[in-house]
Amino acid sequence: MADYSGVMSRTARLFQLMQSLRSLSPPVTAEVLASELSVSQRTIYRDIDSLRGLGAVIDGEAGFGYTLIEDASLPPLAFEDEELEALVLGLREVMAVGDPALAQAADSAFSKLRARLPDGQAHRLRHAVLSAQSFSPPPAPTVDARVLRRAAWEERRIAFDYIDAVAAQTHREVDPLSIVYMQMSHCLLAWCHLRQDYRAFRLDRMQNLTVLEQSFRPQRVPMLRIYLERMRAHSPGSC
Repeated sequence: MADYSGVMSRTARLFQLMQSLRSLSPPVTAEVLASELSVSQRTIYRDIDSLRGLGAVIDGEAGFGYTLIEDASLPPLAFEDEELEALVLGLREVMAVGDPALAQAADSAFSKLRARLPDGQAHRLRHAVLSAQSFSPPPAPTVDARVLRRAAWEERRIAFDYIDAVAAQTHREVDPLSIVYMQMSHCLLAWCHLRQDYRAFRLDRMQNLTVLEQSFRPQRVPMLRIYLERMRAHSPGSC
């Protein structure tokens, strides 16, 4: 492919490259990026190096594709009006139904976002059309959801006591995959070693949470994908 990098300014091209890395499914090959920006793959390699030099954390290399890990050191892009509405809706929903630590984090993120936006967009953020309200808050978790999220992220097995819908108590060891809000409560999606199957556990029925030494890395993402596909086809497994 001919190199048309001179058609747009280098700064504009770098921002467009960042946007492509954000929006395309990773890892993104240089061939795909070159097609997106109408430049040569050689230009993509040079621009990736430039972005890394500016502080962007981009994993990968030529032949394998690239994944944007972090770009906090780069100037933020302006948001479209509907992008702002989507952000407001998402953050306010977390404030309304998230566990206490997550709701507080969403409120803090909202304040930080508002402080860093231009005045016009900050005004639109404060007075967004979309919102989320919960007049029946979900039951409070009886375990520390922050510890649970960390265990899932680090792919560490956990143990806890569980009281199911008919008040039967069992001790479980599970591989935590994700926490979701469904059926008016926070639920842990996990692989249960007692049942040898995928199960959903309500956080307000869990007690005595312990993070174990056993790791199930790097299986969380594929296991979660399998469970979510099963949930789409059938109702989630009961406990």
